[in-house]
Amino acid sequence: MGADEERAVVAAEVLHRLAAAGFADHVVAGMAELLAPAASGPAPTVELAEPVLGVDGCRAGWVGALLEPGAPRPRIVVAPTIARLVETVRENAAVRVVGIDIPIGLPDDTTRAADALARRALPGKASSVFTTLTRAAYAAPDRAAADAVNRGLSGQGVGAQAFALRAKILEVDAWVRARPTVEVLEVHPEVSFAAMAGAPVAAGKKTDAGRTARLAALAAAGIGRPSVLDGRGYAADDVLDACAVAWTAARRVAGRSHRLPDPPEVFSDGIPAAITV
Repeated sequence: MGADEERAVVAAEVLHRLAAAGFADHVVAGMAELLAPAASGPAPTVELAEPVLGVDGCRAGWVGALLEPGAPRPRIVVAPTIARLVETVRENAAVRVVGIDIPIGLPDDTTRAADALARRALPGKASSVFTTLTRAAYAAPDRAAADAVNRGLSGQGVGAQAFALRAKILEVDAWVRARPTVEVLEVHPEVSFAAMAGAPVAAGKKTDAGRTARLAALAAAGIGRPSVLDGRGYAADDVLDACAVAWTAARRVAGRSHRLPDPPEVFSDGIPAAITV
């Protein structure tokens, strides 16, 4: 881990401890500004020592970006379930680390430090990180019931985006609890792109400008244009998000990643809850 990444880890831990100690949001936010590097440059290119998989949800189910040593570009794979996607990829590639853009480790009666720290890592783009609901709220049958449950437990309402991902969150939760024979990382693509480029990507990911900026960030990080950008049941932003997640998985293999927070929170499900960058 380089000096800049070490400083980022220390800063994240300081902010996490301040928040956990009950300091007011404006105090924590002020410390975040003080701890932020004066000029954050792009992360160095990661040398790929072994295949890794980055995964994002899509209309067809899940889209994966497979990075392999010596391959000129990510290979895109689509499957209806996360288990099937990983099984399909591992039939031909010895993947040990899988990153996925979905909350992993669901809180019991609080919000997650991982979400708060990810928002603070994205000045101007904090709204791209939604607050993960409590486990009981995700078990509710509809958004109204989930809202009542979540407000009673954590004091937070339930946004449309957070509840819309309910089925995928529960699918991944069940898969992780079944102990797959891979290391599974929670990754937020916008945080990864910000680390990759040295600053958050301002343009929306569904716009032409946003797609161009993200392709440029991936290229600068040594990741070629994906073999395909869209297809039946998945769009370009899904593919590019999966590529960013794969980049973070490669950083994990190379020993260059860090977690928000570090150490992770652990709730009653026993699953470490942290976003890897």
